Amino acid sequence: MRTFAGMLHAVVAGVLVVAAGHGVAGAAPSGSAALDQLPWTVGPEGVQATGAALADGLTGTVVWSRNAHTPVPIASITKVMTAIVVIAGNDLERPVTVPNEAFAYCARHNGSTAGLAPGEVLTARQLLYGLMLPSGCDAAYAVAESFGPGQDAFIAKMNDTARLLGLAGTQFTDPSGLPNPTDDSTHSTPVDLVAMGVRAMSLPVFREIVAARDYFVPAGPGNREHRWETTNRLLREYPGTIGIKTGNTDAAGHCLLFETVRAGIPVIGVVLHSSPHSSVAAKEDAERLLNWAYDPIMRVLQPA
Repeated sequence: MRTFAGMLHAVVAGVLVVAAGHGVAGAAPSGSAALDQLPWTVGPEGVQATGAALADGLTGTVVWSRNAHTPVPIASITKVMTAIVVIAGNDLERPVTVPNEAFAYCARHNGSTAGLAPGEVLTARQLLYGLMLPSGCDAAYAVAESFGPGQDAFIAKMNDTARLLGLAGTQFTDPSGLPNPTDDSTHSTPVDLVAMGVRAMSLPVFREIVAARDYFVPAGPGNREHRWETTNRLLREYPGTIGIKTGNTDAAGHCLLFETVRAGIPVIGVVLHSSPHSSVAAKEDAERLLNWAYDPIMRVLQPA
């Protein structure tokens, strides 16, 4: 079975490359583009997101998209880049003091928090869990202040990393994705977010963090106890999901960057502005894309 799954992945990956050459990356939502080279004869149905992309999780080759290169606000999906920059600092055991300013920052922009207290000290690794699971904007502010050092220097590192990754449609003005200074000043595109996700998931530490459904920090000399749960409903409810990150602001709506591995085949995707009010809508959009990708494969594997 393992050999067959490997062979199947090679076949599927080859088909994806052929599809990309036929322009599927820019396919219309109706499935009217040249999908005849794929085992999927039409595009996914019922996807509400105004922007979306689905890709092979190994190569990042996009097989279906909607408004692939249109920059839009991405809310807390921004925190994926924040984590990449912190991990690149290669100092995850660094003690980080939570600044008082983090709380005014969260309150000013109505940001989600990890429930951190002013002055408590946690390691950068612990704060990454607080950043990615409960989507703590207080954790984002704290690591940015430490690893910049300072907010401006850290944001510059985020943008430098985006340029190095070739994310031409991406700009960061805030480490959390909050509307700072404007609703759309931090923005990206579906194809850029898929590429960013592929890079992030190549980092073992990042993969471990975003695969966690919950995380516990015991009380210590410099910190209080914390219990964090993921905001990623897909991680709990869709088989094979291994991450990645939710997002939500008024301008961005509900968004989700996700990766799933089934039958040994990784698929990565993003849905942007699935709904102004419902995280369930983003999860269901992701499920529609994943079912579209996996159903033909699982039908082949089922008799085996």
